Amino acid sequence: MSFPLDVLAIAAHRDDVEQTCGGTLLKMAELGHRTGILDLTQGEMGTRGSAEDRAREAEEAAQILKASWRGALDIPDGRVENTWENRLKVARVIREQKPRVVILPYWKGRHPDHYTASTLGYEACFLAGLARLDVNQALSGPSAFSNVAGAIASTISPSSSSSQLSAHRPFKIIYATLYYDIRPTFVVDITEQFEARFESLMAYKTQFSDQEAGKDLFPARAEIRSRIEAMARFYGMLGGVTYAEPFLQKEVGLVEDLTVIPVKSI
Repeated sequence: MSFPLDVLAIAAHRDDVEQTCGGTLLKMAELGHRTGILDLTQGEMGTRGSAEDRAREAEEAAQILKASWRGALDIPDGRVENTWENRLKVARVIREQKPRVVILPYWKGRHPDHYTASTLGYEACFLAGLARLDVNQALSGPSAFSNVAGAIASTISPSSSSSQLSAHRPFKIIYATLYYDIRPTFVVDITEQFEARFESLMAYKTQFSDQEAGKDLFPARAEIRSRIEAMARFYGMLGGVTYAEPFLQKEVGLVEDLTVIPVKSI
């Protein structure tokens, strides 16, 4: 029996979560919450490295971020589509892991996989709450997963009984906005988690280490560090801290006590 996740981050590619909300996931884990990561694809279209390389690197990154669980679906890399079948695949994970909070990519951006993952994730969260929905109908074959906590390779089989997966809908959905220039609803202070967050990204050695392949597409490691730090400092400045990650919520915030609202106005 697995315990429900408190926070689940869903993203198109292995390394997306590390870039957009890795510090927040680590902070939540350090506060005692169970965190998880669902990668929709396996990285087979990457300029550098292979899907197998990405799987090993993703596991190392998840351990750095102290994630309790990490999995990867078999949606084609570079072709994340908001289809009924894909929605059911994600909904099945939502039912299995039962997260209270889901982090999705922002719904606009340069990469089609990123903004499609946002809509796909939202609709899957809704479908997962429909008690009469059979999420197993999308499973024409097994999808590979990695259980980070035990480093055990496992599969999800279409023979698993849907009756074992009760309906579940996350209480909260928030959007990681780092890939898009929009003013966030709030930021999370990751000052103490910044270095580990950077190291989790650098765990993708085939992707980010200095090398000849793709050198015209990828900046050098030192430049990556500068860019990541600059972004984290910018959002940290907005929240009055050193480093932060930005998020957006669609709902209106609720305040009980005006005297304890954080961040100075003047």
